[in-house]
Amino acid sequence: MRWKQRPFLLSVDRLYCGEKNPAPQHTRRALLLTSAAGLATAALVPQAIAGEEHLASEHADDTVELIERLTGKTPVASDRLRIIMPRTFPNGYTVPLDIEVESPMTQSDHVRYVRVVAPRNPLIEVVTFHFVPERSLPRVSTRIRLAEPQFVVAFAELNDGTLLTAKTWVEVATNGCA
Repeated sequence: MRWKQRPFLLSVDRLYCGEKNPAPQHTRRALLLTSAAGLATAALVPQAIAGEEHLASEHADDTVELIERLTGKTPVASDRLRIIMPRTFPNGYTVPLDIEVESPMTQSDHVRYVRVVAPRNPLIEVVTFHFVPERSLPRVSTRIRLAEPQFVVAFAELNDGTLLTAKTWVEVATNGCA
């Protein structure tokens, strides 16, 4: 007796070997399970969003306190300083970081330095970039290490002593500081 090869047909519900694909059977049990999953999702998503907003407001206060401890000055949240990072990144060892500061970089209006801190890293001060008026642009692109999901905070000091600050949340899957 020879073995006869049968074609495989792929169905959404099951994998059938050589049979015709029967119509999917909708049962009360499947309907109830789907409904329960939908209700659970509808109930949990608003709570998760509210939790993230609460977390963000808590970290806003922590960020100001942290910068005051490091510099002795009160920072001002500004859209002139932009920190660009991926919201999620699979590896904490090499997380991309781009920083831009809107400044003409003249003698009367320039950026002295930009510092980046990661409060949940073992060493919270990640990097400091110094800029020279009329000779450099306040833009940086590099990679940093992150120990865990956290807010990454950047602050820039202008020549008049003003501190601009910005932060972004980054999720990392692996510890890059181990």
